[in-house]
Amino acid sequence: MKVVITDRSFDDITLERAILESAGCTVEDPRSKDPAVLAAAVADADAVITQFAPINADVIGAMRKAKAIVRYGIGYDNVDVEAARARGIPVCNIPDYCIDEVSDHTLAFILALTRQVVPHSQKIHGGGWGLASAVEGFRTLASMTCGVVGCGRIGRGVVRRLVGFGGRVLVSDPLTPESEIRSLGAEPVSLVRILGESDLITLHCPSLPQTRGLIGTKNLATMKRGVLIVNLSRGDLVDPAALVAALDSGQVGGAALDVFSPEPIPAGHPILGRANVILAPHIASVSPAAVLRLRTGAAELAVMALRGEALPSVVNGVGRTPGA
Repeated sequence: MKVVITDRSFDDITLERAILESAGCTVEDPRSKDPAVLAAAVADADAVITQFAPINADVIGAMRKAKAIVRYGIGYDNVDVEAARARGIPVCNIPDYCIDEVSDHTLAFILALTRQVVPHSQKIHGGGWGLASAVEGFRTLASMTCGVVGCGRIGRGVVRRLVGFGGRVLVSDPLTPESEIRSLGAEPVSLVRILGESDLITLHCPSLPQTRGLIGTKNLATMKRGVLIVNLSRGDLVDPAALVAALDSGQVGGAALDVFSPEPIPAGHPILGRANVILAPHIASVSPAAVLRLRTGAAELAVMALRGEALPSVVNGVGRTPGA
C-alpha cells in the first residue's frame, strides 16, 4: 500500500513514516503544490495526506486507488470535496487538534489590538519611551461589544474566553442552537446585528461560497466606524482590497490577521507596514502537543481507511462515520 504526503510545513515526516510503515505502507513525499506533479504522484496512491496543496478535480481524477484524502488541519478548502464525493473518496480532517491554541491566539490578538501592545513594544525596542499611539486607540474589553462569527469548537473557545472579561458578546451561527450560545454567556444574533453593533468582530467560520469575502466593501460599510477586525480562520473570508480601503478611511480602526489571501502576503502589499495591523504567518494552531496530534492523527486516519475501518471525521459524506 502506498501513501502520498503531497506537501507539509514540517521539517520531516518521521512521525508519519513510523505509523504508516508499521502498517505495511510505503510513503512518498513529493512536497509539491504543482497539480501536474501531484496528479502523477497520487495516481497509484492508496491514500493521500495533504496540507495546503490544491487537490483539485484534475488531481482527484487521477486517483485510481485512493481510499481516502486526509487533510492536515481543520479546514479543507484546498480539497475539491465534491469531486472526491463523485469518485466515492472520503475526505477527512483533524477537527479537534488546536482548539485551545487558536482560541488563545485569538485572545492574544484581541488584547494586542485593544491595549496597543505591538506599537509600544516596537517603540521601546527602537530606543523610545512613552505613548506610541493616541489615547483613543486604547480600549477595554469590559466596555466593548465583541461579535463572534461562527460557533464551532474554536468559536466556542473564544466566546468562553471573551465572556470572562465582562463585556457583551454576540454570536452568529445558523448551525448552533440559540440555547447553546446562551449557555456560554453570549447572545445569539443575526449576522446583520453582529456587523452593525460590534466594536470588534472575530471570524471563526469555514471558507464556503457564502462566507468568502464576508468582510468586504458592502458589509464593512454597515459596521461601526473604527471597528476592529480579527481573522484566524481562512484568508479568503476577508477581501484584502476592501480591508485596506477601510483602514485608510478609518472605517476600520485596526486588524489582526493570522491568515490572508494570498499566502504568503506578497512583498509590497499595502496591508504591510501599518501600525494598527497585526500580522502572523498562519501559525495560530501551533504548539508541540497540537502538531503531534495533527501529524499522528493524519497518519492514523490514513491507516484506518486502508484497513476499511469507519472513519471518524469525514467531511464530504462518503461512507459512514461513527455516531453519524
